[in-house]
Parts: sequence; structure tokens; C-alpha cells
Amino acid sequence: MKTSIGLLAALALLAATQVRAHGDDDPLLGKVTFDQLEWRDGADGGALVWDGDAWLGQDLDKLWLKTEGRRTDGRTEEAEVQVLYSHALAPFWDVQVGWRGDFQPTPKRHWLALGMRGIAPYWFDTDIALFADADGRTALRIKAHYELLFTQRLILAPDIEINLHGQDDRATATGSGLSDVEVGLRLSYEIRRELAPYIGVVGWRKFGDSTDFARYQGERSDDLELVAGVRFWF
Repeated sequence: MKTSIGLLAALALLAATQVRAHGDDDPLLGKVTFDQLEWRDGADGGALVWDGDAWLGQDLDKLWLKTEGRRTDGRTEEAEVQVLYSHALAPFWDVQVGWRGDFQPTPKRHWLALGMRGIAPYWFDTDIALFADADGRTALRIKAHYELLFTQRLILAPDIEINLHGQDDRATATGSGLSDVEVGLRLSYEIRRELAPYIGVVGWRKFGDSTDFARYQGERSDDLELVAGVRFWF
């Protein structure tokens, strides 16, 4: 994960320079965001979870870096990095293509990524991605996020993530079909626009063969976790 952290730092440095290209009407800009940097407390104890991204580019074309993962008892259980090229197809919608690397759990997996990211009707922030690797494995991920403003600072945000796979991957304990679903509800308070601590609850569950793999390894197939964390961007 040192590599992903270094790449995030490099993108942040480039964004801070505010280099301009093709004139002032289309400057080179960037942004680093961590939607989730949180501590979760569930039936098996605590875990540090992160979900962040960074982009650098102009109005129509951008380079994206995404990272997410989970650490428990000082051990990284899940770690993923994506490097993507993004092109705007329509207002509020971009197509993204690139590479995804799963570094944990082992063995490592490398995927070709193709997706769409944008704002669906009723202002749902949506990220849909299809993945395929050289061994014929396929996966589909659907993520959606919504913000309900009680005030200009107090925000309730439900979100959902759904993962599906084309075939069993016993090495990583991933089952075919609907593999897992995670649903979260977080209440945040924006100290300022760039910084918002939050509390909430997250429920997740594995399905199908993923449930059987988890039970075989003596792991949970579902949990309900209390969370406390901070969302920030710069």
C-alpha cells in the first residue's frame, strides 16, 4: 500500500501546483478525496477501513487513482488500487477504463477495468464497473451514494455496494453470482466543506458460495458494524 499512498501524494502535489494547459479556459486541476476513513466495531472486533480517490486532468479527460481496503489487528485483509483514464461522455457522466489490482487477499489479482461514473436521476452518485482478468474471471461492481441535507452542515448519507462474479475463485474465497452486499448509513457534520467527521452503521453480508467459503475458513459471512470516521478532500 506504500505505492498507492505515494501515488496519492504525487497527485495531490501536482494538483496543488495548479498547472495550466491549453489556456485559462481549460486548466489542469486535481483533487484528493477520502469518502471513508473510519474505524468499524463489529462482532469480531475493530477494523480500519478506507475508501479514497484522486484525479488529475482537465474538463473532459482525467487520470484517476482509487484505493480501498481494510486492516484488522495490524493485518491488511483487503487492499485494492485502480488506475483509470476517464473521459466525459455527457454532463455528469464519465466513462473510465484502466487497471485494477487486488493485493489482498492473496493471491494477487489483476483486472482490466471498464466503468461509468456519474450522477443518476434524483442525484444518486453512481459508480458501475466491469472487470475481467487474463484467466477469464469477470466481476461487476455497483456503488451508489446519496446525501440528504438536514442543514447545510448536517448530512445523512446512505450508500450501497454490490459485487457479482462470473465464477468461483476458491483461492480468494469469492463465490460466483451475487458475492456480497454492503449497506451503510452515516451522519456527518461539515466543520468546513473540506472536512466532515461522521458516525454511522454498516451492514454487510456474503451470498452463495462466498458464504460457504467464509464458513469453511471459520470467518463470518455477515456483520453489523458501528462506524466513526472522517471525510475530507483537498
